[in-house]
Amino acid sequence: MLDKHSAELSFWRKRHRANNGRFSNGHYERLMMAMAGESDQTFLQNKVVADFGCGPRGSLAWIDGATQKFGIDVLAHRHADEFTGHTLSHWMTYIKSAEKVIRIPTGSVDVMLTLNAIDHVDNFSAMYDEIIRVIEPGGEFIGSFNTGEPVTPFEPQHLTEEFVQEHLLRKLDVQTYLICNKGPEDDAYAPFFSGNELSYYSTKEGFLWVRATNPMP
Repeated sequence: MLDKHSAELSFWRKRHRANNGRFSNGHYERLMMAMAGESDQTFLQNKVVADFGCGPRGSLAWIDGATQKFGIDVLAHRHADEFTGHTLSHWMTYIKSAEKVIRIPTGSVDVMLTLNAIDHVDNFSAMYDEIIRVIEPGGEFIGSFNTGEPVTPFEPQHLTEEFVQEHLLRKLDVQTYLICNKGPEDDAYAPFFSGNELSYYSTKEGFLWVRATNPMP
């Protein structure tokens, strides 16, 4: 069986081959703006923006006007080696995270984004302490969590709504909270964009979207 890091690299290699030797990243703007509940990028202007668990695709390449864009990933160094031309074209600073430490200073991020990444970490509590540490007081956390999914070699966490609330959200001031079950395979996030009332059954796989602030001391 592949270990977690090898499984993650294998996933990205397959996606790279399937896309004819390139990565697409156009979907990130639509998803991340919807997660934030925003219609334009004004809330990111002149901000230090980071994406935890970013992968090699250029998840923040769509943002204009941020003072800095950090892509944080435990495999950032391997992505740079294997997909060099792609990562250099994204106008992002990729930072290798350890499994328990994010290697940037305390309070250095204004807006922390994360999309389908937290179930990939080995130690949920340790990483969320780190995520909160690097967000400045009054800064924002905007995240999407995959809930109810089975454990896999590169997704060792089985996240539930209650688990996320207990280990992370109680430490933040939650502004918006949306949860629903997955849509069809070809458009899993469709329920968030349908305009219909969201429904959620905990026995099925779903998504939890949260926007929150890091409390002032």
